[in-house]
This record gives sequence, structure tokens and C-alpha cells, in this order.
Amino acid sequence: MAEKASTVRQRKVDVPVTTKSNGKIVDPSLIRKEDHVSALDVFRSLAFVVLASCALSYFVTRESLFWNLSRPKWTNPDVVKAWLAGPKQYTDADLAKYDGTDESLPILLAINGTIYDVSAGRRHYGPDGSYHFFAGADASRAFVTSCFDVDRNPDLRGVEKMYIPLDNPEVDSLYAEGDLKMLKYLEKKAAKQKVHDALKHWVDFFAKSPKYPAIGQVKREKGWETKGPVPTLCEKAESQRPTARARPAGK
Repeated sequence: MAEKASTVRQRKVDVPVTTKSNGKIVDPSLIRKEDHVSALDVFRSLAFVVLASCALSYFVTRESLFWNLSRPKWTNPDVVKAWLAGPKQYTDADLAKYDGTDESLPILLAINGTIYDVSAGRRHYGPDGSYHFFAGADASRAFVTSCFDVDRNPDLRGVEKMYIPLDNPEVDSLYAEGDLKMLKYLEKKAAKQKVHDALKHWVDFFAKSPKYPAIGQVKREKGWETKGPVPTLCEKAESQRPTARARPAGK
């Protein structure tokens, strides 16, 4: 009898418990432990999604791992090679031989003094390409004036004239001398800003392009931009100038 009582005392008894959610009494055997998701599981899932997206993007676009959406430069092997090789320096004369006519050499162009390797766009910048006139030179002036035959150079002096209205003696006579002088100053200032903006558009294009790595700078003597005669505004740019400045109000 004593042995039986001892057995009863050692028997484990399940005691009803109260849940935290609603206060109801339930059998502990019915309570299920929640599944645990580790940080590693989350990382693996995200990594799989990213890799699958990259693979699908490359299969569809045949060139980009990121669906061509702001593709970072470091995904281009040529950009990585350019960074590892370090910056190069070429003179304007040196650049001329990298115009695509020699297929053993890369195709280079420069804008605002920065040299880009545009070999990946050979069908555009090569000898038969529609943008061949930019290859082998710093044609910053032509990027603004669109005079590709005569402005394949980096000298921007006088380009602002293409945005300045032509003088008209009849209209100019309606202004007081001081007012006309100030107006011409403001017109020139605004014109220079337009030249800056026009060039910046193309500077940003090449700087952000994942296809064309920057490989160095054009080597020039100090103060080159102020030496020599100011280039004449090309005929095409001259013909696009505003015909005349506005008449003063009330006249």
C-alpha cells in the first residue's frame, strides 16, 4: 500500500494553464511551440531572390544584371580595368590616333578635359558611326554648337554669342544708355549659363554611362583656354541666334 502511494506521489500531473492571449484554461499538451525563423534564413531567402532577379535580367537584356535601371559602373569589367590601371594622360594630338580607324586601338573621346573609352559603342563612334566626329578629340565646343565639321575642339570662348540676341539699332535706341549696358550684361551672363548647361548635359551623360569608363585627363599647358584668337562662331550657331532683344515695356 505504501509503495502504491509513493507511485502516486511521483506521477507527473498535467496542470491546466491559462493562456496570455485570452485568459482561457487549456490543456498544455495542446499548446504548440511557434516556428522560429532565424536571421540566416531571411538572408538566404533574400539572396536567392536577388540572384534569381539578376539571372533573369541578364537573360532578358543580354547585357545587364540590373534590368538596365541605373546600372552601377562597377558592373562593367572595362570600368574596373580602367580603375585598376589608373588614370592616363593624353594630349589633344595623342587622342587623334584613337578615333577608331585602327581597330587594334580603343576608341577614345574627351569632353571638358575628361577622356572616355567608348570602344563599347564602336558602331556609333567607329569610322562608319553617326557620332564618329567625336572620336579622337575633345569636341566640347561641337557638343554645344552642333558644328561638327569646324568645332572639334575644346575652346568654348565666344560660344555664348549663339544665345545673345542680335543688335537692332531701332530697338536699342529705345533704351537709356545705362539700361542697355546692364541689359547686355545680363544677356551675356544668361547666355554663358546656357552654354554651361548644354555642355553639362553631355558631361553628365558620359559620367553616368555604365558603358563608357573614364580613363584619364587631357594633358594641356596651363592657361591654354585663354591663349590664341577667339574662335569665330560657326555659321550654323550664328544663324540660330535670337533675332533681336525685347523692346522696353511701354515702347
